[in-house]
Amino acid sequence: MTKLTIIAHITAHEGKVELLKSELEKLLVPTRNEPGCLQYDLHQDNKNAAHFMFCESWESREAWQTHMVAPPLQDYLKAVEGAVSDFTLYEMTHIG
Repeated sequence: MTKLTIIAHITAHEGKVELLKSELEKLLVPTRNEPGCLQYDLHQDNKNAAHFMFCESWESREAWQTHMVAPPLQDYLKAVEGAVSDFTLYEMTHIG
Protein backbone atom coordinates (compact mmCIF):
# COMPACT_ATOMS: atom_id res chain seq x y z
CA MET A 1 0.00 0.00 0.00
CA THR A 2 1.35 3.43 -0.99
CA LYS A 3 0.86 6.23 1.50
CA LEU A 4 -0.56 9.42 0.00
CA THR A 5 0.51 12.89 1.11
CA ILE A 6 -1.67 15.91 0.46
CA ILE A 7 -0.43 19.48 0.79
CA ALA A 8 -3.20 22.05 0.47
CA HIS A 9 -2.62 25.81 0.44
CA ILE A 10 -5.69 27.94 1.16
CA THR A 11 -5.75 31.73 1.20
CA ALA A 12 -8.60 33.82 2.59
CA HIS A 13 -10.04 36.93 1.00
CA GLU A 14 -9.42 40.13 2.93
CA GLY A 15 -11.75 40.29 5.91
CA LYS A 16 -12.45 36.52 5.84
CA VAL A 17 -9.39 35.21 7.71
CA GLU A 18 -11.16 34.44 11.00
CA LEU A 19 -14.13 32.82 9.24
CA LEU A 20 -11.84 30.60 7.18
CA LYS A 21 -9.66 29.70 10.18
CA SER A 22 -12.69 28.77 12.27
CA GLU A 23 -14.14 26.56 9.53
CA LEU A 24 -10.78 24.89 8.86
CA GLU A 25 -10.39 24.12 12.58
CA LYS A 26 -13.80 22.42 12.56
CA LEU A 27 -12.39 19.85 10.11
CA LEU A 28 -9.58 18.66 12.40
CA VAL A 29 -11.30 16.26 14.80
CA PRO A 30 -13.75 14.59 12.41
CA THR A 31 -11.12 14.16 9.71
CA ARG A 32 -8.53 12.73 12.09
CA ASN A 33 -11.15 10.12 13.05
CA GLU A 34 -11.85 9.08 9.45
CA PRO A 35 -10.67 5.62 8.36
CA GLY A 36 -7.31 5.83 6.62
CA CYS A 37 -6.31 9.24 7.99
CA LEU A 38 -2.75 9.06 9.33
CA GLN A 39 -2.07 12.80 9.75
CA TYR A 40 -4.17 15.94 9.31
CA ASP A 41 -2.37 19.06 10.47
CA LEU A 42 -3.37 22.67 9.88
CA HIS A 43 -0.81 25.50 9.77
CA GLN A 44 -1.13 29.29 9.50
CA ASP A 45 1.60 31.42 7.93
CA ASN A 46 3.47 33.58 10.46
CA LYS A 47 3.85 36.50 8.04
CA ASN A 48 0.56 36.25 6.14
CA ALA A 49 -2.33 35.31 8.43
CA ALA A 50 -4.61 34.79 5.42
CA HIS A 51 -2.52 31.80 4.24
CA PHE A 52 -3.23 28.34 5.65
CA MET A 53 -1.73 24.97 4.81
CA PHE A 54 -2.89 21.43 5.48
CA CYS A 55 -0.33 18.65 5.61
CA GLU A 56 -2.17 15.35 5.34
CA SER A 57 -1.18 11.70 5.16
CA TRP A 58 -3.58 8.96 4.10
CA GLU A 59 -3.24 5.19 3.95
CA SER A 60 -4.43 5.28 0.33
CA ARG A 61 -5.85 7.54 -2.35
CA GLU A 62 -9.19 5.81 -1.86
CA ALA A 63 -9.28 6.86 1.82
CA TRP A 64 -8.56 10.45 0.80
CA GLN A 65 -11.24 10.36 -1.89
CA THR A 66 -13.75 9.20 0.74
CA HIS A 67 -12.72 12.18 2.88
CA MET A 68 -13.31 14.54 -0.03
CA VAL A 69 -17.03 13.66 -0.13
CA ALA A 70 -17.53 13.28 3.64
CA PRO A 71 -20.15 15.52 5.30
CA PRO A 72 -17.66 17.64 7.32
CA LEU A 73 -15.79 18.68 4.18
CA GLN A 74 -19.01 19.36 2.31
CA ASP A 75 -20.23 21.52 5.21
CA TYR A 76 -16.91 23.40 5.17
CA LEU A 77 -17.21 24.10 1.44
CA LYS A 78 -20.67 25.63 1.92
CA ALA A 79 -19.58 27.68 4.95
CA VAL A 80 -16.56 29.27 3.20
CA GLU A 81 -18.17 29.93 -0.16
CA GLY A 82 -16.78 33.28 -1.32
CA ALA A 83 -14.19 33.43 1.49
CA VAL A 84 -11.30 31.66 -0.30
CA SER A 85 -9.20 33.68 -2.74
CA ASP A 86 -6.77 30.92 -3.67
CA PHE A 87 -6.60 27.15 -3.28
CA THR A 88 -3.75 24.93 -4.45
CA LEU A 89 -3.57 21.20 -3.78
CA TYR A 90 -0.60 18.88 -4.25
CA GLU A 91 -1.23 15.15 -4.33
CA MET A 92 2.05 13.39 -3.62
CA THR A 93 3.36 9.87 -3.14
CA HIS A 94 5.32 9.26 0.04
CA ILE A 95 8.77 7.88 -0.85
CA GLY A 96 10.65 7.93 2.40
